[in-house]
Amino acid sequence: MRENRPKSRLLALGSAGVLVTATLIAGAVSAPMAGAASRPAPDREAKGAEIAAARAAKAGVKWQDCPADWGLEKPIQCGWVSVPLDYAHPYGKQIKLAVDRIGNTGTKKERQGALVYNPGGPGGSGLRFPRRVTTKNAVWANVAKAYDFVGFDPRGVGHSTPISCVDPQEFVKAPKADPVPDSTADKTAQRKLARAYAEGCAERSGRMLPHMTTPNTARDLDVIRAALGEKKLNYLGVSYGTYLGAVYGTLFPGHLRRMVVDSVVNPSREKIWYQANLDQDVAFEGRWKDWQDWVAANDAAFHLGTTRAAVQAKWLDLRATAKKHPIGGVVGPAELISFFQSAPYYDSSWVPVATVFSKYVAGDTQALVDAAAPDLSDTAGNISAENSNAVYTAVECADAKWPTSWQKWDRDNTRLNKNYPFLTWSNAWMNLPCATWPAKQRTPVEVGTHKGLPKVLIVQSTRDAATPYDGAVELHKRFKGSRLITEKDAGSHGVTGLVNPCINQRVDAYLLDGALDGKDVTCAPHATPKP
Repeated sequence: MRENRPKSRLLALGSAGVLVTATLIAGAVSAPMAGAASRPAPDREAKGAEIAAARAAKAGVKWQDCPADWGLEKPIQCGWVSVPLDYAHPYGKQIKLAVDRIGNTGTKKERQGALVYNPGGPGGSGLRFPRRVTTKNAVWANVAKAYDFVGFDPRGVGHSTPISCVDPQEFVKAPKADPVPDSTADKTAQRKLARAYAEGCAERSGRMLPHMTTPNTARDLDVIRAALGEKKLNYLGVSYGTYLGAVYGTLFPGHLRRMVVDSVVNPSREKIWYQANLDQDVAFEGRWKDWQDWVAANDAAFHLGTTRAAVQAKWLDLRATAKKHPIGGVVGPAELISFFQSAPYYDSSWVPVATVFSKYVAGDTQALVDAAAPDLSDTAGNISAENSNAVYTAVECADAKWPTSWQKWDRDNTRLNKNYPFLTWSNAWMNLPCATWPAKQRTPVEVGTHKGLPKVLIVQSTRDAATPYDGAVELHKRFKGSRLITEKDAGSHGVTGLVNPCINQRVDAYLLDGALDGKDVTCAPHATPKP
């Protein structure tokens, strides 16, 4: 699944305002029943998770001021939680996870515990979550009165035993090859790059790769719960964070108190992850057209054409120009996709992307170079971007068995590209390392309802590109008693962080009082961006 983040090859899997990648695949397994699923049999990893959680409950977290270079101001505090690299061997190799928190802003009596957050990815950091309090984010002000806001870097991410697959400076170097192949030779070159990337992951991070799975991250989440001193978890997950939440709810149903999932990954075994990425290509094309319609309707501001066709013609002209001669020597078609795809992801990018596009058409090429070219001097940012992509790849490749036949990849993506060309080949190359992945690939968890699972709140927009709407419907079927809030005729990825009283008030009511509507709710869309 692909999420919008800096990359050299992309929801997701993430939340509004958070760098993420669209992600998503396969498992030739019979279709799971909606609703209840058979309880997973006890296994060594389940027992290992119990041992690790009990150990963490005794150790707690030694909170202190955050390191200066983490960019987390007081009164946010940081700490570490130790977890097993391999839950089948809980007394073996341990890795450290970075966590942070800010206390609830209300009284002791108002406090309801910790709210733990994951923004998506896989590969996204949740450490900036407490900054919703220090920056006085109005949407979350009521919830902040009752909860400590807790973020963490998942295993392999950022400060939590980070993994790597390639030198970060090489990762961001531009221009890259055009993602859309013109010939068999182009495809062969991309296949070699994908194989080399997989080999680089094994060379640089081989010990971690077999354990970079969503179920292990869910076990980590339960250990964090225990270290926080919480008997039950309150959880907010966006994009890929919804799949993490779905797996957590399946493995630890009795450990959940409240859970909000926003912009939902389809949890079906048939979707994780190959098919989900193909579905994403279709959804991105639809949202790309939505953005073009909006640009055309605001031609007085952008001068890019009064119809979708006119805007598309200018896009194709820009793409052809960049392919022939990379703009500024560094912005080719691959860099254009990386920049422009943020518009189908988030409404907040509609104006900035259209503005840069408008300036380019008016003759200002520097604006496009500044926006789309990598900054090789940003060493820390490049390390973060490479790490995020490495985790994205490692988790998706390890979670499920991917097709190994190039003929299947070629056939599926060639077919899709005919009608959905905006993202299809770019997404294919990003995920192709999974076809030659050098570590064990598992069978996805059968997500479903088990004894003790509380009612879950699901929030989704109908035209989300990174996580298509069907994913929310599927999770709603599988988690009995859940409620689905649908934001109709909207498509921004990550809904709970936007201003829409119909949604904001219901999220508050659920997290503060456990209150849910008697039936599913459809909300009107949030306000459309204005130039």
